[in-house]
Amino acid sequence: MPTPLDKMSATLGDPIAYALPLGDSAEPLNRFLGQTLALHFTGNIYCDNCNKRTPKSYAQGHCFNCMKSLASCDNCIIRPETCHHHLGTCREPDWGLRNCFAPHIVYIANTSGLKVGITRESQVPTRWIDQGASQALPVLRVTNRLVAGLVEVLLAQHVADKTNWRALLKGEPERRDMKAEAVALLAHLQPHLDALREKHGEDAIEFLEEDAIELEFPVLEYPGKISTHNFDKDPVAGGTLLGIKGQYLMFDTGVINVRKFTGYDVALQ
Repeated sequence: MPTPLDKMSATLGDPIAYALPLGDSAEPLNRFLGQTLALHFTGNIYCDNCNKRTPKSYAQGHCFNCMKSLASCDNCIIRPETCHHHLGTCREPDWGLRNCFAPHIVYIANTSGLKVGITRESQVPTRWIDQGASQALPVLRVTNRLVAGLVEVLLAQHVADKTNWRALLKGEPERRDMKAEAVALLAHLQPHLDALREKHGEDAIEFLEEDAIELEFPVLEYPGKISTHNFDKDPVAGGTLLGIKGQYLMFDTGVINVRKFTGYDVALQ
């Protein structure tokens, strides 16, 4: 029976508890820290949506047809400010209503440094764990993904919107006063936020007064040199498990981004 990989599930704790989904089961991972662990790719890849075998994975675990047809694989998912549901051109209008018109959180996080991001409110704190954030602070609640994307574009003029994954895996970032960072950023944007509220409605953007969350990842030590395992080049990834952060397994032999290989049929040893 195929056991295709899926992104690691995580439960908030001290430290975060990870499990590796393989087919219909999930293997707890924290207990393997300091032990030898290997993932063996069988050569088969299955679409995460239709479950059909595919010669190549697209958009993190999809076959070509699903990648082209699913709204969750459209470019507007990567660039939410380009949401086109209101134009009647969404690939799956009902999916868009359920997902893109749900409340979203605009947040700042400390990953490889300070960054801005957005996520559906239902994905807090999962999104922060998946990004490997050591600190995170929800700043705004907005009514839909389009407005969240427009706010993110404004914030990205003053702070990064991407994580340097190599820096993320080299150690913990310097701790920041997240509330002070948020106040400074919003001071730059107030006129622009007022303009967005005027266009999209007064209730489109809500300012939040919440505390920052601190996240601790299960890491024994960070790798001295960052090299990557790639199933497309080598069917075996493993070694002594040094730690888990974001969606990365960190071995003494290199690191692997588990989410990148969603749908790859893998055996755990």
